[in-house]
Amino acid sequence: MQLTILGCGASMGVPTIGCECSVCTSDDPRNRRTRTAALLTSGATTILIDPGPDFRQQALRHRITRLDAVLVTHAHQDHIGGLDDVRPINFAMGQPLPLYGTPPTLKRIRHQFDYAFEAGPSASTRPQLELHTLDAQPFTINDLTITPLPIHHGDWRIMGFRFGNLAYITDVSAIPDQTFALLDDVAVVVLGALRYQRPHPLHFTVEQALRAIERIGPQQAFLTHLAHDLDYAATNAALPPPTQLAHDGLVIER
Repeated sequence: MQLTILGCGASMGVPTIGCECSVCTSDDPRNRRTRTAALLTSGATTILIDPGPDFRQQALRHRITRLDAVLVTHAHQDHIGGLDDVRPINFAMGQPLPLYGTPPTLKRIRHQFDYAFEAGPSASTRPQLELHTLDAQPFTINDLTITPLPIHHGDWRIMGFRFGNLAYITDVSAIPDQTFALLDDVAVVVLGALRYQRPHPLHFTVEQALRAIERIGPQQAFLTHLAHDLDYAATNAALPPPTQLAHDGLVIER
């Protein structure tokens, strides 16, 4: 199993428009962060997690030409804004893409991309999507079992996912006890952490993420959904094992 971090940036990406901070002007390519997304491959199965507004750029960079499914953690724009760009994959595969999300996520996608679900012919192309409702029950895509991980994103109840002994949790402000129980024996966790100590109503700080990682007890942990507060080299030097910052293009093998 392989998880590729397509993007690890927060909602405005890094560099952030109009910002001249040391991270936004850094020459370190690991400080250049497209919006948070990931690609999971397991055998012949390939799954996209969160087609954000940078998906076209990410797909070209990683030569993504086919997908078995799309998982959507939640319906904020930085996680669904690139959904129209699955059209070339539809063309190449000649079929709709299964997309999995919670009822509020699917409702928002139906509203924002309403043209994709209109009946009848269209003079313009449109994404072909087959919507599947997620609840808290495990499900399978081909031979891969996926366990949804309910988490809190402010007042939103959204989803992370567990694939075997790997867990992927992005925009998180709290993890319920029942979800911690679903993380027993996880070897690798990818977890959202927006910035240092300054609290945010929707996201873990680095300190909060480290406390959660200590409770989970993985062999490896990577922080994602990173704002421009976090310089890659300086932050990694200060992080305790087993935690590191993710970077665009990071490949995690399990």
